[in-house]
Amino acid sequence: MPASGFRVEDLLRSPALQLRLIAGAGGTGRRVSWAHVSELEDPTPWLSGAEMIMTTGMAVPRGGEAQRIYLERLDDAGVACLALSEGLFVPPVTPAMLAAADRRGFPIVEVPIPVPFITIAQEVAAAVQMDNAQRLNAQLQVFGAVRWLAAGLSTLEIFTRLERLSGYSLYACTLQRGPLLDGVPVPPERYAELIPSTATSPPTVPGGYVLPVSGPRGTAGYILAMERADAMPAGVSAVQHIATVAALQLSMLGHEREMLRREGAEFLSEMLQRTVDPLVVRRRLAASGFPDGGQLVLGLVRFREEPGDYEAVADALADGDFPHLVLRQQDALCVLMPGTPAAQQRLAALPGVVAGLSRPFTAGVSLVIARREAQWALSRAAAGGRVLASYDEDQIARWLTSDQTDLQVLVSDVLGGAISYDREHGAEIVPTLRTWLERGRRTPEAAQALHIHPNTLLYRIRRFEEISGRSLASTESLAEVWLALRATATVD
Repeated sequence: MPASGFRVEDLLRSPALQLRLIAGAGGTGRRVSWAHVSELEDPTPWLSGAEMIMTTGMAVPRGGEAQRIYLERLDDAGVACLALSEGLFVPPVTPAMLAAADRRGFPIVEVPIPVPFITIAQEVAAAVQMDNAQRLNAQLQVFGAVRWLAAGLSTLEIFTRLERLSGYSLYACTLQRGPLLDGVPVPPERYAELIPSTATSPPTVPGGYVLPVSGPRGTAGYILAMERADAMPAGVSAVQHIATVAALQLSMLGHEREMLRREGAEFLSEMLQRTVDPLVVRRRLAASGFPDGGQLVLGLVRFREEPGDYEAVADALADGDFPHLVLRQQDALCVLMPGTPAAQQRLAALPGVVAGLSRPFTAGVSLVIARREAQWALSRAAAGGRVLASYDEDQIARWLTSDQTDLQVLVSDVLGGAISYDREHGAEIVPTLRTWLERGRRTPEAAQALHIHPNTLLYRIRRFEEISGRSLASTESLAEVWLALRATATVD
């Protein structure tokens, strides 16, 4: 999170708004990028993070568990704060919701009846605009080179001029020593040891300077300036100016990327809801850089251990050389991208995540089936300890019907009793059965994967046979059970 910016605590301090903090005091430092009224039970598909959600309470559930889920869904989507109108339709806020807010550091505030929501929205908009303007004006006053950005010069042209004026050979890299800015080379191997491990390291290095470059979420990388033998070096102040120009360039690129990402997320959300004409889909995808008539895949990405930085994942995808659309959906990132090996390799290279891909399809077709396929592949990858799985890797799944009613009947008929038993008794019969079959009915191996005794595993298998009335010694029953397990990942 950036060190500066408009935050929840700024809203609480505003005498004009008279907001009262109900819970989540640990999160009042959260940045607020927008304030929006929503009476939807789940507004998260239309959010991009850091919003203040204001509601009269119509969509807030009444039960404690339902309120907790509602709050956690907003928090998982990156919402900065929930503002409840005093009175009106707001149900009593339950202890479960308050406890979840305090535990997660998710602020809940109460808005007095005399304060209109539009007043809050206007104050947030004005503050955010003022904050951005102050930062930009300060940079414009100090750094004359900033005018080159407005002149439309490329990063390469700007840094070529800066090299000539400063007397330094300039390099830029990320914290991982990768490219930071297009057109600016990374430090060569002979300078690798000059790149510090922390942003607080001294700026002076043998033969030049190295300074951190700020990005949207803290230090993004470093500028290395090495003295040129044929020039008069301008000193550390000039290098500081250069690092600031680099930071502003990153900010501008980040803003442009964020605008495109928001537009892409809205478009992908519309595609998932089947509200866009196929001809419009093909035209807009072509305008977004997707090759006309090319194969597409839909991917779902989530972290193996939550919480995870989904914005960092989206940034990593944006650094790949292929068109894509991303949409945050609760606990996963939905990605539409070309069905090329390069795109899939980029997805597989993301650290700390697990991903599932649909079968390839063409632009204009419904994404409903593709999302179910990606969800199944994601579950398959997670269960198998893999980074990436694709639906078309499975030779069995192609025999499953795409009709949702038939799939639901299959799951209910074969696994319904065991699923109900697990839910009512807190048991794990179905997960145990799946693990056992996935490992070729090798009991010791499956028991080890589940961290249970082999006898416990066999007991659960026998219990499934009793509940379902199917013997797994029967080839027919075994095939039916296996297909039903595969179908569970694709039914609603």
